[in-house]
Amino acid sequence: MSNTPRLTSLDALHRSLGATMTDFAGWDMPLRYGSERDEHNAVRTRAGIFDLSHMGEITVTGAEAMKALNYALVGNIATIGVGRARYTMICQEDGGIVDDLIVYRLGEDEYMVVANAGNAQIVLDAITERAAGFDAEVRDDRDAYALIAVQGPESPGILKSVTDADLDGLKYYAGLPGTVAGVPALIARTGYTGEDGFELFVAPEHAEQLWRALTEAGQDAGLVPCGLSCRDTLRLEAGMPLYGHELTTALTPFDAGLGRVVKFEKDGDFVGRTALEAAAAKAETDPPRKLVGLIAEGRRVPRAGFSVVAGGEVVGEVTSGAPSPTLGKPIAIAYVDAALAAPGTAGVGIDIRGTHEPYEVVALPFYKRQK
Repeated sequence: MSNTPRLTSLDALHRSLGATMTDFAGWDMPLRYGSERDEHNAVRTRAGIFDLSHMGEITVTGAEAMKALNYALVGNIATIGVGRARYTMICQEDGGIVDDLIVYRLGEDEYMVVANAGNAQIVLDAITERAAGFDAEVRDDRDAYALIAVQGPESPGILKSVTDADLDGLKYYAGLPGTVAGVPALIARTGYTGEDGFELFVAPEHAEQLWRALTEAGQDAGLVPCGLSCRDTLRLEAGMPLYGHELTTALTPFDAGLGRVVKFEKDGDFVGRTALEAAAAKAETDPPRKLVGLIAEGRRVPRAGFSVVAGGEVVGEVTSGAPSPTLGKPIAIAYVDAALAAPGTAGVGIDIRGTHEPYEVVALPFYKRQK
């Protein structure tokens, strides 16, 4: 395994746009093109375009593809209609979260699982191993797709101008094949920004043509290229978890407040069921720490790993923190003791390099778009 970062098919384009590049999960990715704040605000008020080609696509096909995924993942794959998508997770036997995923049902016996870049190989290996007893084929499709996202309130209008696909009929968490700017694509109404938007899965050789066409189509609407930095502040404001921060193998979905993704009522066994049943019962009677939002009263920015304090005691830990362009204040997501998790709880702070900075406990998300 070489240490040379992988390049997306848009690499040269990003550099020509003056992007600041960074190594992310073994990929060279654009961190920002100009001002992170401007990119963030463009997505909230107009539109932004992202290269997400580092995400890991895994295709599962065959007569028992659904059964194989039902066993491998915690969600009920049987209830996903053709052309729809579902947010779910893959867990260890002990209930720890291996990754959070989106599963698209592309056909009667065809599914595409999209994993986080840093976990793609681990997820591929786990699904391959778990599907071994089923009449199903697991295919590594990471090199078969580039992924371009257009996110923000202007995104439907921009996309409509370059496709004749029925975007109005495309619900949130649905996907349909279509042609965008002359390029065959899977058009999904999904995203990680808290805004309306689309993710377009295309062949890598078509990525540049598509990016340029979308950029041109979005010029008058104020579309700007966006990097991973604003993707992080957008998902943070929207209260969306990031693997390695809010989600880890040390936590079950119930610890993360996402127990709703585990479907015990589905047919057949699934990996982690016994441990997750115990975790569900424990969460009811003796909740561990809870995931909450924290809004700063001051200006100092908290970071992952900082301690949450109350009454001189450590009562939790920050998992993500950043200045919020939308709120105009620093914000954080943190796991805190259940007794202090209620919105408005007084006396909670974050230890920022030895100083206890006051923070307000709020319910997630920090930001919800007006529909």
